[in-house]
Amino acid sequence: MNPNPAPDVPEADGRPPAHHRGQDGMCGPLAVETATVPRQQPGDLGEQHTPMADASFGDRAAELLDHPDPQRAADAAAVENLLRCWVRENNLAKPDGDTLRIPLHASGTALLVPVRYWSVTGWHRFGLPALERGPSEAPGVDAVTVAALLGREAGHSEGADLVGRVADSVRRTTDFITDRRAHPAPVPEADLFLTAEQSLVLGHPLHPTPKSREGLSEAEARLYSPELYGSFPVHWMAVDRSVLATDSAWTEQGRTLPAEQLTARLCGGLRLPDHTVALPLHPWQARELTHRPAVAALLDAGLLHDLGPYGEPWHPTSSVRTVHRPGAPAMLKLSLGVRITNSRRENLRKELHRGVEVHRLLRTGLGEQWQAAHPGFDIVRDPAWLAVDAADGEAVPGLDVMLRHNPFGFGDDAVCIAGLTSPRPWPDHPGMHSRIADVVERLAARTGRPTGAVAAEWFLRYLDHVVRPVLWLDATAGIALEAHQQNTLVILDPKGWPVGGRYRDNQGYYFRESHRAQLERRLPGIGTASDTFVSDDVTDERFAYYLGINNVLGLIGAFGAQRLADERVLIAAFRQFLTANAGLGSPLPAQLLDAPTLRSKANLLTRLRGLDELVGPVDTQSVYVTITNPLRP
Repeated sequence: MNPNPAPDVPEADGRPPAHHRGQDGMCGPLAVETATVPRQQPGDLGEQHTPMADASFGDRAAELLDHPDPQRAADAAAVENLLRCWVRENNLAKPDGDTLRIPLHASGTALLVPVRYWSVTGWHRFGLPALERGPSEAPGVDAVTVAALLGREAGHSEGADLVGRVADSVRRTTDFITDRRAHPAPVPEADLFLTAEQSLVLGHPLHPTPKSREGLSEAEARLYSPELYGSFPVHWMAVDRSVLATDSAWTEQGRTLPAEQLTARLCGGLRLPDHTVALPLHPWQARELTHRPAVAALLDAGLLHDLGPYGEPWHPTSSVRTVHRPGAPAMLKLSLGVRITNSRRENLRKELHRGVEVHRLLRTGLGEQWQAAHPGFDIVRDPAWLAVDAADGEAVPGLDVMLRHNPFGFGDDAVCIAGLTSPRPWPDHPGMHSRIADVVERLAARTGRPTGAVAAEWFLRYLDHVVRPVLWLDATAGIALEAHQQNTLVILDPKGWPVGGRYRDNQGYYFRESHRAQLERRLPGIGTASDTFVSDDVTDERFAYYLGINNVLGLIGAFGAQRLADERVLIAAFRQFLTANAGLGSPLPAQLLDAPTLRSKANLLTRLRGLDELVGPVDTQSVYVTITNPLRP
């Protein structure tokens, strides 16, 4: 994988080309915007001062994420997540002072929350809250108590479930922080892609239970958690061809390879019974499946054979269930019935069809057209799958695998944005530190430029190399990608600048109804098995959230909360980018620029209502709320 460099590459000293620089070394338009931002005095709420020289994560002296007790650090992270969710989902405004008061009418009290940083985009930093009129000597309210209070205030029946999941998430995050403090550097044999996939220690900053994994024991968590550098051999089943369901568009040297040929290659010398094919499963899933009647019936009938674990170890990626083995031609997207964040992660048959369908669609000429316009960006393809049908022809849930291209060599620095921005214990650095902070501070040191200027240029290059290609696909083909931060990879050059990107997820495609005829002409029958066409109204809402709010505004918020850049400067740059691309054909730029409000996914309310985001129609799988558009002047 060798993505082409950006048209405007740095000069020898690492600065942007001269025709893009302002007098302070920042890109010209941004230099103008910087001059218009009023300076705030130190101590002002939400101050956007110049970051500290070490680009550290906030104020080290009061950083609860660095508490010597890992449990206290994990609890503080969970409290901040819950409070960020509540602020966003209730569209709360910035308080007048340095304390946010959250009324709790159902409990007859209020939370008094110290505000350490108020983010325009929602990446607020909070201290531990106190109960109003509570004892002054009482410690701050912990995450489980905050979850119980907010669940009661929201008035939903799943409040107890939320409390349990918050406790589970805190417990697991405690383990991750403990382990990372002892072993902050990756294992020596890890490639760059795997290192990045194992880096998301704290998880989604706007999710109430980002590390909840109900069903995993402590011993299993050690093997199956990317945050703990886990690895394991996959579990193999042999499937009789009479109950095999499969499809493949995987090609090598112009020849389509059946999916079973690919799994045979991956299982090496494993001996199979006659008339069977090899099916890899997650070990946890394999154990759980034997208790399901449909699987037990197949085993009893000799149509399914349990061969056990075999082969070299695979490594869980940031999604936990997709596994990677350096040098293998494929990654495996496995079903895993563990409830992770909001869903049990088992492949749906329509999603298996969707991955192959998108690969075939791109091979109709659309992919070549896209690559000609944006040679540094592509979709990580999911071109083959295997699954099992029962004797009556019905799909057997959870007994399947998606075979995903592995386009990343040992030295390819492909990083999901969530992992890039997430703070974690860092080698030879005090406390929590994110990869993006490390990248920016190294670039600033190398070039002698201000941290804010480097961060702004990095952000502009990201928009060019990652966001613009996603807009192009929507404009040209009517396909919106669910490009949230964990699904979006940025390709970094050796210095740390963005030079390309990748999207990955066979679930996250929205084919616009308005483009149905056009897509049907490209690939007859498209959407029939994959159920991928969505109304334009729903597509607009989801695309604005995933690419606009979660991805880009989330990145801006990370830059701001980690004191790497002024959020208002980056918002001005994003507005300029959207204005320049408003004529591309995607409705998203105009929507983000002009709408006074936006619809945002509400992870806390989704959890409180007990929704599984993989179940039901796409427009009702999650709760969405209305928030003020931070891009409006």
